[in-house]
Amino acid sequence: MADRVAIILAAGISQRMNTQLAKVLHEVCGRPMLAYVLDACRQVGVARIHIVVGYTAEQVKERFGDSEDIVWVRQEEQRGTGHAVLCCKEHLKDFEGETLVLCGDGPLIRAETLKTLIGKHQGETAVTLATAVLDDPTGYGRIIRDAYGNIEGIVEHSDCTSEQLAIREVNPSYYLFNNKVLFEAVEKVRPDNVKKEYYLTDALSVIIATGHKVTAVTAVRPEEAMGVNSRAQLCVASKIMQHRIQQELMDNGVTIVDPDNTWIDVRAQIGQDTVIEPFTYIHGEVKIGRGCRIGPFAYLRSGTALKDDVVLGVFAEVKNSTLGRGVRARHQSYIGDAAVGQNVNIGAGSITANFDGEKVNQTNIGDNCYIGSGSILIAPLELKDGTHINAGTVVSQEDVDKFGRKD
Repeated sequence: MADRVAIILAAGISQRMNTQLAKVLHEVCGRPMLAYVLDACRQVGVARIHIVVGYTAEQVKERFGDSEDIVWVRQEEQRGTGHAVLCCKEHLKDFEGETLVLCGDGPLIRAETLKTLIGKHQGETAVTLATAVLDDPTGYGRIIRDAYGNIEGIVEHSDCTSEQLAIREVNPSYYLFNNKVLFEAVEKVRPDNVKKEYYLTDALSVIIATGHKVTAVTAVRPEEAMGVNSRAQLCVASKIMQHRIQQELMDNGVTIVDPDNTWIDVRAQIGQDTVIEPFTYIHGEVKIGRGCRIGPFAYLRSGTALKDDVVLGVFAEVKNSTLGRGVRARHQSYIGDAAVGQNVNIGAGSITANFDGEKVNQTNIGDNCYIGSGSILIAPLELKDGTHINAGTVVSQEDVDKFGRKD
């Protein structure tokens, strides 16, 4: 495998997002947009990832700063994509391998597309780009080819002639460069355009003019081409990602009764033959075993783990808790910061009162317990195996210690 690094452009201000948060930190199905781009790079064997930051740089570094394969590069003044790449020169001036250049606001990127791009980049090729064909190419740079189909260059939307605007093949910013050729070219780019910026796309024209080989592969699906530059586009990207998540789960044996009215975090893990009923919301790092039934109107929060054959019914909420095999909580319950044993029945309207006004406390419920409807379990609390709580009972550890088994 060739030595390969990446440059991810993540320095933009993004005025259309109207936000104080770094654009690449806005979440798509539970994870920051930038996380998806990082994942794709790592899945194709990228050794080092150079992230170019500028506006809200400290926010991005705080979120991803503990990753050992990341090199942080500061772009003090946003002067275009070519200038952003040039900011990486000191880090890569002696590197002899291949350099991926990608955008940090493209969460719909797939590692499979990068593999296709890398596979096309062979022999004496100086740069390979992956293109997309869109029904509506508005806003994208157009791919300019000669009569033989060879790449002549890329023209940004704002600089296109009326004839070029009709071109549907576009540049979604998936590049693979010979690193040495890349930096020789970007140093020659000039801001001779409407925005007076240094465009990375102009580096391709420089590379072609110097006789290097440039290739392109139409490998980017229309959905992958979409960068996120507004709240409306963020919503669209989230819907596309949600479809991917649910499709993969269904392919792996999970039944999702009504996908359009279900939301599942990308970090969730769900076992075979589990059924997800409508209006279920699964957020964060949640693990659900095999043969469970969840919902309708269930809410599972981060840190929750359900073992096999758990039934979590209507208007039930679980947060940061483990429910053992065979647990039943069918109606309107709240289970927070609890460890629940096997074959426990939690009656309608029962809750764990986990917060005392100062700190969050733990509830431990043993195997084969019965929690009657409307019970309030005041944490910290530990119930031994086989405990029976009558309906409507308020239970504290003091009660358990004083009276022994509560029944």
